[in-house]
Amino acid sequence: MSAVFDPISRFYSSTIGKKILVALTGVLLAVFVLGHMIGNLLVFAGPDAINEYGHMLQTALHGGGVWIARLGLLTALVIHVVATIQLTRANRAARQDKYGRDVAKVSSRASRTMIWSGLTVLAFIVFHLLHFTVRAGFGFDGPAYQTELHGEIVHNVHKMVVDGFSIAPVSAFYVLAMVLLCSHLGHGVASIFQTLGLATHKTWPLFEMLGRAYALLILVGNCSIPVAILLFGFGR
Repeated sequence: MSAVFDPISRFYSSTIGKKILVALTGVLLAVFVLGHMIGNLLVFAGPDAINEYGHMLQTALHGGGVWIARLGLLTALVIHVVATIQLTRANRAARQDKYGRDVAKVSSRASRTMIWSGLTVLAFIVFHLLHFTVRAGFGFDGPAYQTELHGEIVHNVHKMVVDGFSIAPVSAFYVLAMVLLCSHLGHGVASIFQTLGLATHKTWPLFEMLGRAYALLILVGNCSIPVAILLFGFGR
């Protein structure tokens, strides 16, 4: 067994190993964020569209598909967060010169606050799962949240989303989390290309712009839902 785990342990123990894992899990999480947003935007297509989407997720592979996806994403998230924290601690230690002064002054505000925005987003993910997935203590179960779809009784995802974002503190927290998430994504997506050796000194500004454009797309797309519901009464 040691012949298998020793190389893995050495790879993870190295700085480059952690950076590669952060980059690869970052790709997976960024793709998920985009797909999740596209799915959520089906709320604007009407109740049947998003209810059918939700029902498809819940019944894929006889209900096992969504749990396989959740466990995979949870594993990627844990690796991403733990490796990022360890890299941040190592970088802070390396930045101290022999007089104990911080010599790194050129990093962007986004890169310096990546760890804090990431941890805040992690807290939001826990809340979001409790709110819309587990539906713990929010009263989103029962006959009031069931509807008929193609002759079958399914969970009324459309009503759940509309009712959930009709609560001002929930929508405000969601928008705040999206701002922090997109601050994280704006720098993180560009850094993925750098870590994987795809960005050069000349192409870095292009990848940096790509990261910001992606983050803006996610911010506008995700925030459009609570804003439309809370401020303009969409779906009510």
